[in-house]
Amino acid sequence: MDPKTVVLASDHAGYSLKNALRDYLASEGYAVIDAGTDSSASCDYPVYAEKACRILLAGDADLALLVCGTGVGMSLAANKIPGVRAACCSDVYTAKFTRLHNDANALCLGARVLGEGLAREIADIFVSTEFEGGKHARRVDMIRKIEAGGTLLD
Repeated sequence: MDPKTVVLASDHAGYSLKNALRDYLASEGYAVIDAGTDSSASCDYPVYAEKACRILLAGDADLALLVCGTGVGMSLAANKIPGVRAACCSDVYTAKFTRLHNDANALCLGARVLGEGLAREIADIFVSTEFEGGKHARRVDMIRKIEAGGTLLD
C-alpha cells in the first residue's frame, strides 16, 4: 500500500473532527477509508472502534485513527482486539514516540479535548512516523505474548 492507507472511525462526539481529519489526510496524499459513523446522532463507540480495527487487521489499511469525546473509550475498545496497539494521544511528542517505540497501529483522539489544528498535527506525525525496531521490537513482542495469553513472569 503506497501511499499509506488510514482507516478512520468515530462515534457521534468525534464525527466532526473525524471528517476534518479525513479531508486533511486525503489532501496530504494519504488514502483514507471512512468506517463511520455517518452522522452526529448518538451511537456506540465500541462498534466503530471494532469496525475500523477489523479493516486494519485485514490488511486493508496501514493505520487506524479513532475519534470519540476523549479518545479513551475508543482506545479501551480497540485495545481489546488482538493485534491492535491503540494509543490515546493529546500531544505531538506522545504520538511520535508511540509509533517509534511501541509500533502503535491505532491513534485515538478526543474531539472534546483537542482543537482541529492540534489534532491535525498529532495525526500527521502519527501517520508519517515509522517504527524504530531494535530493542523496541523485543518489547512489542512481549506485548504480543501477553496478548496471546502468555506471561512474562516465568
